[in-house]
Amino acid sequence: MSTPISSIRNLGPAVEEACARAGIRSAEDLRKLGAHEAYRRMLLSGTRAHFIGYYVLHMALQGRPWNDCKGKEKEALRTRFDTLKEEVSHSTDKGLSALEAALDAIGVVERPKR
Repeated sequence: MSTPISSIRNLGPAVEEACARAGIRSAEDLRKLGAHEAYRRMLLSGTRAHFIGYYVLHMALQGRPWNDCKGKEKEALRTRFDTLKEEVSHSTDKGLSALEAALDAIGVVERPKR
């Protein structure tokens, strides 16, 4: 039996819909992927990048209040978010479909020879 994503504290229907577009169908799937990979998949499926959404997802999967992210922890997550956003934008800027961009992000798409 699968548990709805919206059953996780601080994650509501909007996050559940974004996860579904990214192929993440349950709370168990989300926990297995982890916040960073799940957010990467969400971006590749069309979710607009927003730092608050990124760290809320991290806090939710840790069972913490969304506004518990502060100081050095928040700075470190901001760095990871900015890097992720850049990686995803490079994939999608190449004119790739969401699927091709996802495959490119994990190194499956063949790179052109130079």
